[in-house]
Amino acid sequence: MSELKAQLSAYLAEVRGGGEVLVYDRRTPIAKLVPVKEEADDLQLIPESSPPSTLKRIKGVRPSRPINVDRLLRELRQDR
Repeated sequence: MSELKAQLSAYLAEVRGGGEVLVYDRRTPIAKLVPVKEEADDLQLIPESSPPSTLKRIKGVRPSRPINVDRLLRELRQDR
């Protein structure tokens, strides 16, 4: 890690040239520096269907019964 900090400019130059740099913490690989791939922007802006001022009229949704958030999170995390 300390070598990466000390030689960061050299490593970034290598990546700019198309190379890849593996970053290790002791003997464990923790990151890979790779060149950014320029991809076509697939973001599409959709025209608004109504003015933003209509958002003020949207009412919140209330659950029909109380929700135990702790239990819900525990259940969700058991699947990990």
